[in-house]
Amino acid sequence: MAKYVINGGRRLEGTVTISGGKNAAVAILPAALLVSGKCRVENVPDISDVRTLLDILADLGAEITYEEPSTVILDCTNVQSTHPNPELVRKMRASYYLMGALLSRFHEASVALPGGCNFAARPIDQHIKGFRALGAKVQQTEDYVHLKPGPNGLKGGRVSLDVVSVGATVNIMLAACLLPGRTIIENAAKEPHIVDLANFLNTMGAHISGAGTDTVKITGVEKLEGGTYAIIPDQIEAGTYLAAVAATGGNVLVQNVIPKHMECVTSKLEEMGVTCIHYDDSIRVMSDGRLSATNVKTRPYPGFPTDMQAQICVCMSIAKGVSNLTENVYETRFFGYCTELAMMGADILISGKTAIISGREKLTGAVVRAHDLRAGAALVIAGLVAEGATVIKNISFVERGYEHLAEKMTSLGASIQRIED
Repeated sequence: MAKYVINGGRRLEGTVTISGGKNAAVAILPAALLVSGKCRVENVPDISDVRTLLDILADLGAEITYEEPSTVILDCTNVQSTHPNPELVRKMRASYYLMGALLSRFHEASVALPGGCNFAARPIDQHIKGFRALGAKVQQTEDYVHLKPGPNGLKGGRVSLDVVSVGATVNIMLAACLLPGRTIIENAAKEPHIVDLANFLNTMGAHISGAGTDTVKITGVEKLEGGTYAIIPDQIEAGTYLAAVAATGGNVLVQNVIPKHMECVTSKLEEMGVTCIHYDDSIRVMSDGRLSATNVKTRPYPGFPTDMQAQICVCMSIAKGVSNLTENVYETRFFGYCTELAMMGADILISGKTAIISGREKLTGAVVRAHDLRAGAALVIAGLVAEGATVIKNISFVERGYEHLAEKMTSLGASIQRIED
């Protein structure tokens, strides 16, 4: 186990470069199973979720070559197995994308139910609805999902999702790529990593249109060929650094970003008194650390992302006035990290799906524990703000999605150490 030890109260100054998108990478890497030949994937983040996925693919028979600093070459041509290692699959949530990819290529799959962050119930019923619409017979047990062709075989179909689901949209896109006929996904998710996956697949020869809108159309093709593709920057990593500068005060250039993807975050920070200047591929964030209260409601993209909920909560906890933070995606997401913030002096009252945050002049260092990936990132921000020392345990959650976080924060002037415990 490892922990972070943070001595707070330092302004952040300098330049930080954002890594490739976690949520895009964990969709694109399983998509390589659909490709005949080599995929050269650039801007791959060095995080534990990505390393786990690459281990799964290698165990299935993929040939993987690493190029510095962030390029991976995958050749899944010789993969034959449709049963990924269950111990590896249970280490992360996005391993469920193996279901759609294996179903599309081999017309069958047996995949263990995934693990990952446990901050809310996240059923896969919409994924299964999509697979069935494509003609799959689905058998789900307590531990596994088994997929095979139904009596009429596998082919394109129409899927209307009951709720907007990023995971289901990705899985259905993957499953439909190599099936005959046309698939239409209605009420599809619009997140940037959905568009990135579609762009990757189209680069390899798929026929996908409408990604980024609520209707995605996939016309199946016989095969995908190899090629080169670069993953988009990580929207949530960028938002985390923006929130950290807002809370601590400072002047930081956040580079390797797509500013349009960040508008849902920067608009709220600007309401709180932060200056955000957008350039072509970077954002300068400037703050004196004195923030004003605001109200935020999480929504599917292009709304305020649920994955930034915990980080903006820390900003609200030191803002002047009372803020309301409403979670419309995962209503139980507050409970773990808000208890930890309260130990640091935050005044948070949870009422249903809304957290009412009364801003305090300061937070105080404490020994706290990360309960999930984004909650852990929020505790890092809180530690940077707090007076005295903060110890954050369970940082394996944080390292699932943030590349070299301690090193990057240190380069900006933070006092943060990663210590093996």
